[in-house]
Amino acid sequence: MPRHYSRRQLLQWVGSAGGSAALYQVSVALGLLPLTRSVKAQVVKARGERRSVVLLGAGLCNLAITYELEKAGFDCTIIEASGRIGGRNLTVRSGDVIDEIGQPQKCEFDDAPHLYFNASVARIPAHHHLVLGYCRELGVELEVFITENRHALVQDDNAYCGRPLQMREYVADARGFMSELMSKAIDTRVFDAEFSGEDAERLSAFIRAYGDLDKQGRYKGSDRAGYASGGMTTPAIKKGTLDFSELLKSNFWRRGMHWAEAQDYAAPLMQAVGGNDKIFKAFLPHLKARIVMGAQVQTVTLKEEAVQISYNEDGQRKHITADYCFNSIPANIMNGIPNNFSKNYRGGLASFGRGKLMKIAFQMKERFWERQDIYGGISWTNQPIEQIWYPSHGINKQKGIMLGSYAWTNAHSEWFGRMTPQARLDEAIRQGTKVHPNYADYIENGVSVIWHRMNHQLGCTSSLSPEARNKYLKLLQKPEGRHYMVGDQISYQPGWQEGALSAAHHALHEFNTRVQLAKTG
Repeated sequence: MPRHYSRRQLLQWVGSAGGSAALYQVSVALGLLPLTRSVKAQVVKARGERRSVVLLGAGLCNLAITYELEKAGFDCTIIEASGRIGGRNLTVRSGDVIDEIGQPQKCEFDDAPHLYFNASVARIPAHHHLVLGYCRELGVELEVFITENRHALVQDDNAYCGRPLQMREYVADARGFMSELMSKAIDTRVFDAEFSGEDAERLSAFIRAYGDLDKQGRYKGSDRAGYASGGMTTPAIKKGTLDFSELLKSNFWRRGMHWAEAQDYAAPLMQAVGGNDKIFKAFLPHLKARIVMGAQVQTVTLKEEAVQISYNEDGQRKHITADYCFNSIPANIMNGIPNNFSKNYRGGLASFGRGKLMKIAFQMKERFWERQDIYGGISWTNQPIEQIWYPSHGINKQKGIMLGSYAWTNAHSEWFGRMTPQARLDEAIRQGTKVHPNYADYIENGVSVIWHRMNHQLGCTSSLSPEARNKYLKLLQKPEGRHYMVGDQISYQPGWQEGALSAAHHALHEFNTRVQLAKTG
């Protein structure tokens, strides 16, 4: 190697010696690639004897891996336990069956393009580069997903006698009152040591702007909360302020008030036009792989130069042996499938828990919320339904699919899960009526998806506690023999498509290094 070389020469040398994983790490160190962005692996072309790969699970992660491997000339077979492709990327439309253990449901929505709901994967943040990159590459059309709408509602039984408020009222007054307290607390003498008088003056101006205070530092309401009347052909009349003591009784300030400022929920967010299942379906026309449906894996056996899988299909035990295996079976399920993994690796799989989110969706005969100036966004309540979502698509159509509940709390999901499907709908209607009076009058039918009761999934995520992640994640991100555990579960973003694709390309980086070393060896 020459003593003086360009970055290009260095990267060429590193790539040839250490493979794509080493190339990526050096590129990050040189500042040529951002550390936080997942990078697509460039899999080396298969030469000579074609190598076989078996992939367990037909979710987004393995579809992307198959897509990349087939471009490099590998032969792929996908084994899928359920009767559908897509894993936890599930969009529910007319006639679809919800495969809940013991309580299957058939969706009775009208057969119209805009009458659907995304039962799991619902939004794509702007920094999820792999998802957006594949959408661009495969021609998946996207549209804006509205997560926060200040016209949406906040309802809490503990405040204002349970009366729903516009979110804009709550947020404007909360920030106004807090800013007034801060304004009164400022004593320039306290800041003399670290702040100049000019700094303190700027801080006071900042507080007044943040809370929309008057020149005396008092909060007397704000047009950020909306007008009580007027504003077009007559003078605008601001709304009166809420009672601050009552405002603090509501739990909305703990989470919902700041929801849209979090890393993965901040605008802009996107969704696929026509349903997020369009994302995984966009891979299918490009794949040559045989996809075996309704095939439940029974054993995974590591061999010295291969991986052997046994599975049941149509009541018969079958076997397939491949040079490599990529496995996206939820770890909480894989833990119960016989295998010959190392003890520590099995300990990692046994450490996964399962997410218990759930959604209830209603077909509404009228989009009544749009008459209340609510176009997309989320209303919040302290009841077990937790959230009500308004569709960002189909605006001004006659009908729409409203999310009548998105329960994030395990106890709430478990409570709904113990009910019959009809009882869930009835309870969600009862609670929704506190947010929207006459709610039930608009509902034509509904469906529920309780993820911890879904066949072949048993959870909306399979994820590790922080302690278990520190102990096991790096181990599980490495191959066990010729077996690679993949999926969003093998990432710091469980439950997100970006986590699944990041895990896919992390495994492909490792795989590519291995294949390159085998060629040079």
